[in-house]
Amino acid sequence: MKKLCAVLSLLTTLSMSIWAGAEEFSVGDIHASRGTLVSGFLEIPEGIDEGSRIPVTIAHGSSEGPVLALLAGVHGYEYPPITALQAIRSEIDPGELRGTVIMVHVANMPSFLGRTIYYSPVDGENLNRMFPGDPQGSLSQRIAHKITTEVIDQADYLIDLHSGDGNEALRPYVYMPVTGNKAFDKKIREMAVAFGLDHIVIDTGPQTATGPSLFTDLTALVRGIPAITTETGQSGSNDPYWSGLAQQGVWNVLRHLSMISGDEIPNQGITWLSDFQVVKSPESGIFKPFTKDGYTVTEGAILGVLLDFFGNEVTKIRAPFSGMVNYVISTPPVSKGEPVAMLSKIQGPEDAVD
Repeated sequence: MKKLCAVLSLLTTLSMSIWAGAEEFSVGDIHASRGTLVSGFLEIPEGIDEGSRIPVTIAHGSSEGPVLALLAGVHGYEYPPITALQAIRSEIDPGELRGTVIMVHVANMPSFLGRTIYYSPVDGENLNRMFPGDPQGSLSQRIAHKITTEVIDQADYLIDLHSGDGNEALRPYVYMPVTGNKAFDKKIREMAVAFGLDHIVIDTGPQTATGPSLFTDLTALVRGIPAITTETGQSGSNDPYWSGLAQQGVWNVLRHLSMISGDEIPNQGITWLSDFQVVKSPESGIFKPFTKDGYTVTEGAILGVLLDFFGNEVTKIRAPFSGMVNYVISTPPVSKGEPVAMLSKIQGPEDAVD
């Protein structure tokens, strides 16, 4: 752990120094001079399957500062973050910006256009399990590689913007990773609090990668880049309320990082959550929920019932512990091994990670 902490400290220092003074900032073939905003596409050429493209905007500030990467659409059915970045693009002023903002508007275009949850319709893979990617792999692997090398590797901070997928009724929250490096974790915690959502899930799972990093945020973390994952919406809805939460969160993080003027708006209250667990379906069938997002349940409470395709009960799915329902599946179909709910334990602020 001490070696990891030292590596994280070195990587963070190097990351902050490489891009701070660049007069031109580039993401692939998209080039932005100081004080300009430029949009274009990262092209994913055909490989062992079809190609794709990723819409990206660079806001390169008129003065030096950190590089903040904002990723939306890693799961293509999660619309509010995509809409939020469109609004931020129209409002951000690179002439007043300190540093650089990279906006990945739709990371997973095949899923977005195909309206698919979790998986790409091209290769059947979950993009948020493909990082850091492979330039010779399937389309999802090639997308992950392009985002890793062109976006994540250039960032000083990263926010992976999600919402409840098309099948998930979800109460908004932030995943806050904990690595064990106090200085590094302080930056992550400050970002998580600044985003402004009133529920924060403390993620104390392994934040190192002995193999592929798999997740977007972990890909940043192992490179010494503070990162959080946010969830602001549910069930594929693009209601302005959900996209508004993502917009407010991004603007406040920009204030927190002193990239735009104005005081950071303090988070008025946080419910800290820990020990989250995703409850998965034991079989394929039809899920009938008995609970809702944001509800608190006791250990053994019925989260829902799994039915076969004739409507016969297969099994009752119960809460593994007492806690809060972060999300529950809100549409009938479930496949074996897929989530039906996520629960977290509620803990007092005195137990939250400092």
